[in-house]
Amino acid sequence: MQLTTVRIDKPADLNFILGQSHFIKTVEDLHEAIVQTVPQMKFGIAFCEASGPSLVRFSGNDEALIELAKKNALALSCGHCFIVFVSGGFPINVLNTIKAVPEVCGIYCATANPVEVIVAETEGGRGILGVIDGEKSKGVESESDIAARKQLLRRFGYKLG
Repeated sequence: MQLTTVRIDKPADLNFILGQSHFIKTVEDLHEAIVQTVPQMKFGIAFCEASGPSLVRFSGNDEALIELAKKNALALSCGHCFIVFVSGGFPINVLNTIKAVPEVCGIYCATANPVEVIVAETEGGRGILGVIDGEKSKGVESESDIAARKQLLRRFGYKLG
């Protein structure tokens, strides 16, 4: 077995979701799920087919995000993984809907952080072992950090008052 890391290539502030699925119809079902949940959200999806032609399948409503998804999926080349880049919203807006898609087995991360994906390769193919999502913790939040966190959540509209 060979271990490697694949860095997700994206603009610093762009959010994405990385997950595992099990069937070729994932691309269309994820597309429908996002459009039905947040119709104005822009997105690009790519899915790594795990057998047969083993192609990167793709969809979306924004050409730049679709291209970014295809590029990153091909760099991963891990069977049945999918990646969704979003703008005009956040992963939290569609995450539960995506998790409820019948083909979705799990989510590795949903973030705008720099991410490295830990990939294992054997004679049988490639798979995701896990992700490095952001920096190492630098300490524990202080009272001023708590106040800043609460203010941020209210500014984004996720909490009231």
